[in-house]
Amino acid sequence: MLLHIPGLFNREEVLRIREALEQTDWADGRITAGYQSAKAKHNLQLPEGHPLAKEIGAAMIERLWSNPRFMSAALPHKVFPPLINCYREGGNFGFHIDNAVRQPKGSVERVRTDLSSTLFFSDPEDYDGGELEIQDTYGLQRVKLAAGDMVLYPGTSLHRVNPVTRGARYAAFFWTQSLVREDSQRALLFEMDSAIQQLTADVPDHPSLLQLTGTYHNLLRRWVEV
Repeated sequence: MLLHIPGLFNREEVLRIREALEQTDWADGRITAGYQSAKAKHNLQLPEGHPLAKEIGAAMIERLWSNPRFMSAALPHKVFPPLINCYREGGNFGFHIDNAVRQPKGSVERVRTDLSSTLFFSDPEDYDGGELEIQDTYGLQRVKLAAGDMVLYPGTSLHRVNPVTRGARYAAFFWTQSLVREDSQRALLFEMDSAIQQLTADVPDHPSLLQLTGTYHNLLRRWVEV
């Protein structure tokens, strides 16, 4: 399941974040890549634990935990602290699949990467190229969202960032370990939850809502891992 989550940050917030990113010092993006990914990764990144990355990451997590669309789709159990990257002219990241397990620097906690996310801090007109391409059931999906918007997709997906040919592409990325490991099961639960929410708004007293809600939670109880 590939899902667009709009407006995690508003225009004013995005401008402040981008101004700070433009003024900070960057490191080689390969510092957090696995052995195979490092061969394909050509970008810049804020080191783990960088004060600006921690500040932006904390704000992101706070927004996500209060975002009904993310909570319903991801059913999050653990989140790897968001990382911040920059692709300038020539920067790219060839096709790869993210490492199955990530461990934040200085932590004993491990996160299984069920879901990958990218939050854009640059608008599409700010740079040429730089599309996030994700291989899914329906073919190759090309993603280039407005600043402040986020895309959520399975961590098992083959994906890449196309070369940037003009400007700079700033973004945050992170991984989520879901309460439900299988993408197909999460997608079914998300569709059911969305239908329940719509029915609750349209016909709040419909007797089938109780049965549907019970079925949702019984499926969640069957599939959840804690």
